[in-house]
Amino acid sequence: MPRLLAIVAALGALLGAVALPCAPAQAQTTAALPFPPPVQERVSVLNARLGLHPDKTRLVLELTDSVPFTVSVHGSPYRVVIDLPDVSWPGGNTVMAGKGVVARYRFEGRDGGASRLVVETDGPARVVESYLIPPRDGFKPRFVLDIARTTPAQFAASAPVAATTATASVSREAVRPPAKRDPIVPVAAALPPPVPPRAAPVPEKPMVVVDPGHGGVDPGAVGVGGVYEKDITLAMARELKRQLEGSGRYRVRLTRDKDVFIRLRDRVAIAREANADLFLSLHADSIGSANMRGLSIYTLSDRASDREAEMLAAKENRADALAGMDLSSENDLVASILIDLAQRDTMNHSKRFANMALEHLGREVKLIPNKPHRQAGFAVLTAPDMPSALVEMGYLSSPQDVSLLSKSAHREKLGRGMVRTIDAYFKWLTGAQKS
Repeated sequence: MPRLLAIVAALGALLGAVALPCAPAQAQTTAALPFPPPVQERVSVLNARLGLHPDKTRLVLELTDSVPFTVSVHGSPYRVVIDLPDVSWPGGNTVMAGKGVVARYRFEGRDGGASRLVVETDGPARVVESYLIPPRDGFKPRFVLDIARTTPAQFAASAPVAATTATASVSREAVRPPAKRDPIVPVAAALPPPVPPRAAPVPEKPMVVVDPGHGGVDPGAVGVGGVYEKDITLAMARELKRQLEGSGRYRVRLTRDKDVFIRLRDRVAIAREANADLFLSLHADSIGSANMRGLSIYTLSDRASDREAEMLAAKENRADALAGMDLSSENDLVASILIDLAQRDTMNHSKRFANMALEHLGREVKLIPNKPHRQAGFAVLTAPDMPSALVEMGYLSSPQDVSLLSKSAHREKLGRGMVRTIDAYFKWLTGAQKS
């Protein structure tokens, strides 16, 4: 996601005239709103997500109803604590990995029917804002917490630790913290002397999601000798996963590891949920000619990109349009510009990968003779924030391609070429991000 953050930072001057107004940031404060009427059913957390912004990390909880909350900041270790009433969060007690300022976070049940969300930070941090958005535009209530880094000296100067309490009414628009500070209730003594900041976390290995085309009731193309495309793609995906993980340089996930049917959009969703840095969909086509053979690679066409951008810019899609960024509160112009720039950047990265793939794979396997890099509107290529490519490994209507793709030795050779391509792509990407 660093590419998207750079895009947003570059838009600062451009969007200054249209950006939404924002109240002055007050650390350790929340919006003082009237208490809601008694709620009979237990409130549940439906979803949680972390988003990276140029100057902060945002945590969003989607809830079944509005709740009161209290936010406080602590040291030794550095953490932000959100106290809630009795809230249900299935699976929330598992420690969840963080990003940006957030090292990790977890949910805890408390005595007396209360709940607590503990957000550990990778160093001294401050709360920029915390507020609750009431249900609107088809979304459930959402609790938003914005955290930013600070220095040990500034953190110590904010002692004693302070917290403020807030609630939200489901019938009102979201209210951000007012310029006037709410009453601060001390909840702890002075902070202990600041401890040295933790060492910077080791960057995670890139996540590569490999998508074996078709599966289950969808066999894909049926080739010479009755071979199914779904079986060829799964065998190749497993081989590529074996080699990538064996290199020790990547994390790998398959959209399917058995003969099951997965919808096209669900394949993209699986990759986005995994925060994929690269998405590769594997296929093996079939046409009427037995003479046509060879590998080709597809990226998203400009026309399909324009249609996808228009759909993503619709209000009901903005919350998940870009990973790590909730655009649902942005106006039409801002949302459209951000989505379009992110998508164009992603398409350029996808094309870069495709060109590298043809260079490396062309040394190992035969390419189709005419335009091996092609563009089309495949649904699995439409994520606006995830470089994606669809690899047609050969034609199942060609007896020679069927024979090769059915052999483990050929799949191993093809896998080596793909690994070299992926190595070259991420080496280029690292250099591009540093420049």
